[in-house]
Amino acid sequence: MPLTQFLEHSHEPHDIARRLRDGPRISYLRDWVYGGIDGTVTTFAIVAAAVGADLSNRYLLILGVANLLADGFSMAAANYSGTKAEIEEYNFIRHMEERHIEHAPDGEREEVRQIFAAKGFKGKTLEAAVEVITSEKEHWIDMMMTEEHGLPPITRSPFTAGLVTFLAFVFCGFLPVAPFLFSLEASVVVSIAMAALTFFLIGSLRSRWSPIHWLRTGTETLVIGIASAAVAFLVGDILKQII
Repeated sequence: MPLTQFLEHSHEPHDIARRLRDGPRISYLRDWVYGGIDGTVTTFAIVAAAVGADLSNRYLLILGVANLLADGFSMAAANYSGTKAEIEEYNFIRHMEERHIEHAPDGEREEVRQIFAAKGFKGKTLEAAVEVITSEKEHWIDMMMTEEHGLPPITRSPFTAGLVTFLAFVFCGFLPVAPFLFSLEASVVVSIAMAALTFFLIGSLRSRWSPIHWLRTGTETLVIGIASAAVAFLVGDILKQII
């Protein structure tokens, strides 16, 4: 079987041209993982604390659902603001580079020269590279944003980032609470199993975009989630003894 069949995309000239024309895809994976893990951890922590304190299913459901909506919205709002701050920072630095190129072009060319020299360019090749990059202002600024400031050229949507976080928080966070809707005797066991499965699946999902094996990423997330739930259970049990 040809090796090219195992590659992620084609390297035919027309396929390369299409991918470059369409531009890079914006990923909201981190928002889903962030919201999903936090939703499952915080909601299952409430379940563990409520069980440790011998609270009834009714109170457990009230606390769980209230947390899903309030904390989920809070997480979404925080992610929205954080993503918007990233975009504002990017625009601020880009405008700064525009001013510097306008008022100190020789200094900015020297920055480009040193950047390419650090990459191994020398002599006429170095000067040709500097000339090509600095001949077009927008490309010049794009390169400085990436090479000098380490900022990617892609800007994510704050609204989409917040929405993905909220949906992941509510969906994943609801799973540990769901068994208590049916007043099952084994609801605690089922809740633990649902939370553990959710932790593992969220962690495993990361491996799709990571060189780390899915079993390792899933187990890592599972351990983090169970540890946080154990702490919440112990706190609930201790407070039950004190109060």
